[in-house]
This record gives sequence, C-alpha cells and structure tokens, in this order.
Amino acid sequence: MDLFAQSRQKHLKSVAPLAVRMRPRTLDEFIGQTHFLAPGKLLRRMLEADRLMSVLFYGPPGTGKTSLASLIATHTKSHFEQMNAASAGVKEVRQVLDLAKDRLGNGGQRTVLFLDEIHRFNRAQQDILLGDVEAGLIILIGATTENPFFAVNSALVSRSQIFQFEAISNDDIKSLLLRTLADKERGLGNLKIEIDDKALDLWAEWSDGDARRALSALEVAALSQLTDDAGNATPIRIDQKVAEESMQRKAIAYDGTGDEHYDAASALIKSMRGSDPDAAIYWVARMLEAGEDPRFIARRIAILASEDIGMADPQAVVVAAACYEIVERIGMPECQLTLGHAAIYMAMAPKSNASAMAIWAAMKDAKEGRTLPVPKHLRDTHYKGSARLEHGKGYQYPHDADSGHIQQDYLGIDKNYYRPKNVGYEATVKSRLDQLRQGQGETDQTPGATDADK
Repeated sequence: MDLFAQSRQKHLKSVAPLAVRMRPRTLDEFIGQTHFLAPGKLLRRMLEADRLMSVLFYGPPGTGKTSLASLIATHTKSHFEQMNAASAGVKEVRQVLDLAKDRLGNGGQRTVLFLDEIHRFNRAQQDILLGDVEAGLIILIGATTENPFFAVNSALVSRSQIFQFEAISNDDIKSLLLRTLADKERGLGNLKIEIDDKALDLWAEWSDGDARRALSALEVAALSQLTDDAGNATPIRIDQKVAEESMQRKAIAYDGTGDEHYDAASALIKSMRGSDPDAAIYWVARMLEAGEDPRFIARRIAILASEDIGMADPQAVVVAAACYEIVERIGMPECQLTLGHAAIYMAMAPKSNASAMAIWAAMKDAKEGRTLPVPKHLRDTHYKGSARLEHGKGYQYPHDADSGHIQQDYLGIDKNYYRPKNVGYEATVKSRLDQLRQGQGETDQTPGATDADK
C-alpha cells in the first residue's frame, strides 16, 4: 500500500463513527455471545482450528454480527469477501462465486463470503449460493436480524450452522463504554471526560443490549460539549441529564408480522397460562408500547380463556368477551386498562384445558375416524314420515325425571372426550359428571315422550 493510500485509509478511520472505530480487533476484545464464542465453545474452536463452515448469524442489531465477521476475516486463512444483500445484485454475487472457484482451483485457497442482511435476498437470489455452498466451494457467513427459518432458503439453513446472537448485557455495555473512554487510539481517551455512573447505567439500560446505540450516545454527549458558543474548548461533563438528552427514547424492536410479534404473543399466553400476573401485564404493556393492535391482544386473551381456563372458571370467557368488545369500542389509550384487567384475571384464574382437549379429540375423530350415524332415537321427527322411519322412537325426555337426567345413548359409541380436572369450578362439574357416567342421579320417570311431543 502506497503512502497516499495509507493516508486516505487513516483519514477514513478518523472520520468513521465511534461505533465503527471501536469494533473489536481480537476475539478477546469481543463482548457478549459467550455461549458460542467463549474459549472452548463451538465457534471459537472452529476459528482457532481454521475449520470454519458455512454459518448464519441471527440476532438483533448492535450485537456484534458484522464485527465478528470482520474478526473472522483476520483469523481465517481463506480469502474474505464482504457484500450487503441490500445493494448487491445477482451479477456481483456470480462474479464473487466465479472468482472463488478460480481461486480454489488455482491455489487451493477457499473463499469466505460475508453476506450482510441476507434476508433481503429473495429465494431465487439465495438459490444462486446454494450449489457452491453445498459443494464447499465457498464458506458463507450470512447475517440477519430475521429468523433464518422464515427468511432464509431452507436448503441454505440445513447446510449452515446457526449462531443466535443475544442482546449484550448491561455490564458488558458499561465495560465497552469505559474501554472507549480510555482508548486514546480509537476511542475518546484524548478527551478529558468526567462521567457519572448514573449516565453509564442509563445508557446500558436504554440501549436494550445494542452496543452501537450506546456508543453513538456517548459520541453525541462528548462531541456536543467540545466547544462553547464562542468556539472555546470546554470541559466535558456527562451526567444523567446529558445522557438522557444524547439518547433518544428507546425504540422497541418489534415487527408486527415477524418474530417479535409472535414471540411477545407467545410470552403473554404462556405467562397467563403459568399464572404469573406480573409477567402477563408486562407483555401486554410491551406489545402496546411497540404499537401492537390491541384487538390482537384481546383475541389472544379470549382464546386462552377457553383453551387454558375453560370450565375451571366459566367466567373467564365472559371477561374475555367483555374485554374484546370494550377494546373494539374505545381503543387506545383507554383500553390498556381493560386489557391489563383481563390479562391479570386470566393469570389468576384456575387452569384446566379439559374442554380444549375434548374438542380437539372430537375434531380429530370427526376428521379422521369413521363417520358416526345419528342414533335413530335422536333423529329429527318434525315431519310426518319420520314415524315410518322409526326416527325418535325410544327417545326419553330428560325433564320427565325429577333429576332432569335420564341415562340413554347420545353418541352410538362408548367415548369420553371430556375429562374434567379437579380444579376450580370444574371440580364441581367433575363430581356431577362422574355420577352421571356411573348411572347415578336418575329418579323414577313418566313414560318417555318424543321430541315432537315436547
């Protein structure tokens, strides 16, 4: 590299955002993701042995996917190519693949292709990569914020190791900020900065595990205080107020049709099912704050009322129905009160899925089993010719018994779909059903009448 190129590269680094300048240069500098990158973990072993296979990096922004790919570029003995799926076309990808084949054929050197935002490639574009990945002609590193099982070609997924990146912990965020404040080469170590612990705590909390967001806030807070209105240098003091001003209100990562949407809904349902009102109310708040349609939340509550509570508390479905109607009529922000009320009710209600299991089993039999004929004594008798067909013959009217129950066959086979649990109100239901199924509870009855008579 000539002196001009070196000078140009140095200048570009100097004007790069702080988050770019502070990207880790070694694996030891990399923060977070210890579940697969700590010494002895899978990806660390693969890199140290230079036995990298095609991988997919999946996780939220600012968790190190691009930084780790850059580190791999320095650790691997393979040729490294980097592209962004948002700007790369089929032609450019084919050129990289052709050069990779030539490189492997001529000198035996493999090529690592880092494709950022791989989910932006459509299925047809992703198919271009499949043959060379399968043949081992290139090593693909795909980075995505979308669930690869939905956003990436299933054939590529099956041929790649998936590493899921987690949000960086508050302690790791603060460690990175302190390292940046002390780094004189790439960070802000040449500036005299005083910073409160409360400011660090706030950035760590508000960044939501996004290191890039925290570093950007630090950069804004520091550079905005370099000079006063007259252009004179000023001491840099960062307290909690300055920290708040330098970081905009945190935006909740939430795609109304993607992972966050379904994951949050799943968390809400499982929290109510698990009888945790605190978790349930948080997930309602989280979804509303992110802009979720409150009617979607009300529908999930209504489904849970029947699926997971059922006869253990028959009032649950009444509360759910009222909740949905109120949400439909008044909307946000007032309906948050009703949603919170309903979510807490569901969480605290006794639980039984017996009625849900009953309909699921019956639906399965209706779909897959032999179609059961309606027993003759239960068939319609409203027309004159029914008697000639013996429809309704032998039917006994339950109200003729003092107990309101007469033991007779209503299905044609011996099958118990509903198996009530000894929980909440369903315990009372269970006791009565046990008696009925054992043939108890009947009293003397008058001669049976047909449903036409009754």
